[in-house]
Amino acid sequence: MTSDFVTVVSGLPRSGTSLMMQMLVAGGLPALTDSQRSADESNPRGYLEYEPVKQLRTDRSWLPQARGHAVKIIHLLLRELPVVAGLDYRVVFMQRPLDEVLASQTAMLRRDGKAAGNPAILRPAFEKQLAQVEAWLATRGDMTVLPVSYHRVVSDPLAVAGEVRTFLGMSLDIDAMARAVDPSLYRERSNEGRF
Repeated sequence: MTSDFVTVVSGLPRSGTSLMMQMLVAGGLPALTDSQRSADESNPRGYLEYEPVKQLRTDRSWLPQARGHAVKIIHLLLRELPVVAGLDYRVVFMQRPLDEVLASQTAMLRRDGKAAGNPAILRPAFEKQLAQVEAWLATRGDMTVLPVSYHRVVSDPLAVAGEVRTFLGMSLDIDAMARAVDPSLYRERSNEGRF
């Protein structure tokens, strides 16, 4: 399966980006990944990351390889994607309540033996970052964005898979995408009703 655009999976850390990458791969879209970050207790099905993405500010030489692939890019690095003639980006942006994002990050850091950040500081920082990214994305004519609720992925994966397939305009296997979702891995829950 090939396309003339780059499929970007983005969002805050612990917002479901790895899960969406897993769904896309299961559906038949190849991922640009190097397997340097292996699966662990926090993400038993793997992260599907590509190490050069972290150097996007200074090295974009890998970008042509991303055409026709899904690549995970953290929200803060989206603005480093260059405008390239003839290249478009389709961004699947994962959304999850901030209480859950923060709880999941804290749990992951504790499992790794690291200190967690202060939620009272992180929450407003994330809110500001998300508002800035949303405003910036609206200025990019070469980017189309599909916001995806993490809750809906878990509760109705087949419907979300269909929406993603329509958004990307690809013949993805939505049944396989839905089967990639394991609700038992949804561990940090909140009653927060907004993103």
